[in-house]
Amino acid sequence: MADYDRRHSGGHHNRKRRYRDDDEHYDRRQQRRRTDSAPVPVRLRRQLLSLADSPLRRWSEEVTSIARMVTENYEDENLRNTFVNLVLQLAVEQPLKTPFVGAVVVVANALKAELLGVVVARLATELEQNIAQGNWREVKLLLKLLACLQGCLEGNGIFPLLEELFMRAADLQTASSDDVIGTEIVKIILLTIPYAMAAVPGQFTQQAAELMEKTDIIASEPHALQALVDPFHPEGEDESPAAAMSLCMLLQKQLQAEAGRDWALPSIPRPWQMPLEEVETQDKLANATKHALPTISVPSTAIAGPRLLFPEVYYSVYGDQEVESVPPPDNIAASLIRDALADTINILDFNRNATARFLMDLDCYFADGTFVKRATPFDELRNQPDGRSTWKPEDVAVDAVFSQLFQLPKPEHKVVYYHAVLTEACKLAPAAIAPSLGRAIRFLYRNTPRTDLELSYRFINWFSHHLSNFGFTWKWTEWSEDTDLPDLHPCKWFLLGALDKEIRLSFAQRIQKTLPEPYQPLIGPDKEKDVPDFKFSNPDTPFSKEGQEIGALLRRKAPDEDFQPTIDSIQAQAAEHALDPIIASTDVFMTAVCWVGSKSLSHVLACIDRTKGRLIDVGTAHPAARSQIISSVMNYWAAHPGVAITIIEKLLNYSILTPFSIVDWTLVASTPSNGTQGGEALGHSHIFELVSNTVAKVSGRVRQLLTSPEADDETRQKEVSSMRDLFRAINDALASWAAGSKDQLMEDGDGSSAREAMIRRWGQRWLRVFNRLAAIEETFVTEAKNGRWNQKETTDGVQPSDVQA
Repeated sequence: MADYDRRHSGGHHNRKRRYRDDDEHYDRRQQRRRTDSAPVPVRLRRQLLSLADSPLRRWSEEVTSIARMVTENYEDENLRNTFVNLVLQLAVEQPLKTPFVGAVVVVANALKAELLGVVVARLATELEQNIAQGNWREVKLLLKLLACLQGCLEGNGIFPLLEELFMRAADLQTASSDDVIGTEIVKIILLTIPYAMAAVPGQFTQQAAELMEKTDIIASEPHALQALVDPFHPEGEDESPAAAMSLCMLLQKQLQAEAGRDWALPSIPRPWQMPLEEVETQDKLANATKHALPTISVPSTAIAGPRLLFPEVYYSVYGDQEVESVPPPDNIAASLIRDALADTINILDFNRNATARFLMDLDCYFADGTFVKRATPFDELRNQPDGRSTWKPEDVAVDAVFSQLFQLPKPEHKVVYYHAVLTEACKLAPAAIAPSLGRAIRFLYRNTPRTDLELSYRFINWFSHHLSNFGFTWKWTEWSEDTDLPDLHPCKWFLLGALDKEIRLSFAQRIQKTLPEPYQPLIGPDKEKDVPDFKFSNPDTPFSKEGQEIGALLRRKAPDEDFQPTIDSIQAQAAEHALDPIIASTDVFMTAVCWVGSKSLSHVLACIDRTKGRLIDVGTAHPAARSQIISSVMNYWAAHPGVAITIIEKLLNYSILTPFSIVDWTLVASTPSNGTQGGEALGHSHIFELVSNTVAKVSGRVRQLLTSPEADDETRQKEVSSMRDLFRAINDALASWAAGSKDQLMEDGDGSSAREAMIRRWGQRWLRVFNRLAAIEETFVTEAKNGRWNQKETTDGVQPSDVQA
């Protein structure tokens, strides 16, 4: 600090530093202007990679500077190759910059026509390869770049290629209405048209109109699988807000509206349009050489490629505001901006910091006037003059991340990546992002009752994780009244689930200090204990003496045969009191294991490892004992369900439990010792977590076998059959809860109470989630039989070997 004061304290005391002429040793050469002495290819790479990143640099100057550098050194093969490679890389890795990269190529064409021929030839080759391989995202991004070069292409340019792609889509749709490849191709065509129209204003309107007339046949009809990926699940006969929000359907309507406005497309940047003082350059662009587009072969049969495709639904967390802070769904900017941001987020998953920076700078990559000034308070949007945009760049960025985090059936990457992107964005611009996130959170909380259950659970995970990065602070008083709701109410479900996750990430006393008084009862005194009480320490508890004996044996790591006399004693006493001997002895033994292993996960794993033989034997001989094992673990760790779930998953890994035993305990209730609580367990977020994790483990195992060349057909068939049986058991149980016909529910009432209605609703929400999961896995199995997958390819956002809860 002292050094800083000396350097920056002004006044006459600093005369020596201010008047360098007094110092005879001062070297004047240091005052010379610095020049970049790096080789030209290095400077080219640097400038091209930073293109459009700074709002202080004019687009036209950047574009012209890079184009001249390339054309003036065109004979340098290394530089030429560097340029062509970077152009194609930027198009598929940083899609926000595609119009600017295209502008560099357009200006370079006016200065050196041969260069564009090289670029287009490489572009055509890359397009042909990706179409053949079914890499549809890469196809879309390369077509976007080609569309930006429309003014440099002979004849109708890109439109014949789009026509040919549509013919493939039409063939696929004719063959099957459930086809998703055709829908994906139509989406790509519709996203490409605006860039071609922006590149050559006033031209090709007839070609665009004819193409859109054809795409309307496919785009205007809701896809058969759309209901499967709808983010909303309204109750009863209510219509989902996303019913008419199919991305293809929206794009078709948006483009039709834009055609009626003479293709104004005000959000698309046009860096190829030079300012008035650059009249000479603009004339060169207008009279530049046009090139024939090389023939791009489109296979007669389009393939789906390495990813499972599903229809896309447009989802926004800012859709019900008084003032539009994001583009409305009827504006083409909503789709174009969202598409570019979503691609950026998913492509740059290896660098969350770079992703967050692009999101914060997104206004640099769209036309002036598209957004309001950064960090403009939401309340000030009302004061914007008529005709001016009210779109907040922070809202648009946050909206794009949530659209990917809440993607169904699965996000492209693990959800923690999207969590991290939002965290980094908050760190970069906390004052701007925090209010945007606050409004998004309120929207999500308000809509919890009608949101798909899987997405509601993702919301709990993100919310608690995000708060943990910022001191667990939130305006809890806004929801204080909801603490009095029944535990089965979806909003109360969210509050309980979020607080439980927060405690897992911290500890109860810390979380209690962040909460207002109405929330204190939600965190009971048991949660404050790191180690739960051992019920057999109380002499009044049945089998107290035996429980303590087993605990002592476990502590001193006694051999297995030493336990048998105590187990026999418990079983004898249980028989005398008309209790099930196996259930009673299993409860005492497993509770003692939990108590002795309560210090840490490694302690309990060591305990289980030493006793797994006994636990496996009793579970195999008496299936009801497996249910009791789960009950004992869940009861001991009732205040900390996250610990209980971890232990149960370890028991599953040891084959002490089976997936079906977990599903039976949570949903089926075929044994007296179960955790359904008359259906109320459906309204506990940790029970949903337990079943989801179990299903993910089973389906992950199946995917591994289906994609592994070492696995034999018999093993594959056996595992697939087991998975189907598991889904069938889940479906049967949930269908009963959803219809109100489950025995446990009928015993407790006549079906008319509010409690029973809520349980039925929870059954319906669960059923939708697991029906979707079953359908996805069945699709994967079918595709595997057709030889689609291999060990290196990814599926719906998950490597075949990964298990994503």
